[in-house]
Amino acid sequence: MNTRWLNATLGAVTMLASVAAPAAESDFYGLLRNRDLTTFGFLRLDMRPAHAVSIEKGTWAAEFELGYQNTWALSGAVERYLTSLESQGRRDLSAADLQAIRDLPGENYLVDVESAAVDFTLHYRFADDWSGYFVTSAVSYQGGFLDSTIEEFHRTFGFSTFGRPAVRRNDVTLIYDLKSAQVASFGAPTDGGFTDPTVGVRYTGVRLPEHWSMSLEAAVKVPLDGERTLLSTGHFDYGVQASLQRRGAHHALYANIAAVYYGGAEWPVPQEAQIIPTLILGYEHRLTGRTNVNVQAYVSPSVYSDDDTDLDELTGLKYQYSLGVRHRMNRYLLSFGITENVQNINNTPDIGFQLGIAYIPQPRS
Repeated sequence: MNTRWLNATLGAVTMLASVAAPAAESDFYGLLRNRDLTTFGFLRLDMRPAHAVSIEKGTWAAEFELGYQNTWALSGAVERYLTSLESQGRRDLSAADLQAIRDLPGENYLVDVESAAVDFTLHYRFADDWSGYFVTSAVSYQGGFLDSTIEEFHRTFGFSTFGRPAVRRNDVTLIYDLKSAQVASFGAPTDGGFTDPTVGVRYTGVRLPEHWSMSLEAAVKVPLDGERTLLSTGHFDYGVQASLQRRGAHHALYANIAAVYYGGAEWPVPQEAQIIPTLILGYEHRLTGRTNVNVQAYVSPSVYSDDDTDLDELTGLKYQYSLGVRHRMNRYLLSFGITENVQNINNTPDIGFQLGIAYIPQPRS
């Protein structure tokens, strides 16, 4: 993450902070606790945005998050190949199509899949400024049901078909023909299962001027069962995160900066260990005493490097926007969010949805 990017981010947060005035902490719930659902690098440790709701010492809170995404990502040559087949109607891709894709010039890939990720998080505050958390997760891979909806959306607004109408809907196809690997799978290599758990610690004792607060976190992803296709890289990942919050009467602003030591992976493309930074900027507006709206932007480098591929689509930055609503019902916090890819559309999901419920028995006053 370069200095110019960081300075611009901090400047934006400081400038926008002038719209806010004092408010109680309980009025705000923090950023949407979305994880990165990108198929490219999904198995790495992802530092979830810090929440703004604190609990009393000696108490606990629990979160349940369901994330669902549709990915149709492909190289330009594969898009042109599939577009040329659209007049023939939908088809199951065959061995002949795989060979035709491999015969295309340069490197190429096609990823067509939907996945559902479930995260259960348990938080416990063991000191005034210290809390810990444990995350256990599972994922399911399938053809899904969103293909027709996305295609209709593209037609309605005059967007490109991106070759979708040449392939049967709701199938799973993974084809990588890169300089570092050749992998092909018609159908998901696994239906899913439990992924690696995460253990973390959070510190909130940083003293800042009134209306501002900061939390610091450290976490580790533990590969309990070793390498498993589409479930675990088999490597430890380590992460740190700083979260800055500015709360006012009806508005709150957030900036999350994280860095993860990614231990690498062997499938589908061999990847070296590396440090991956992530930036999330967010805005929260309090509609009522119990309902808030969130808007946030996510940017992070890809796990792919020039050693893996020369395709800009895979090595470029990942940009995603999220829009969500949160509602408090006594001790329960309900969340719904939609995430859309922007700019580099062939290295992130087309669209993702997040549903969440948190149980907070005793908020901190």
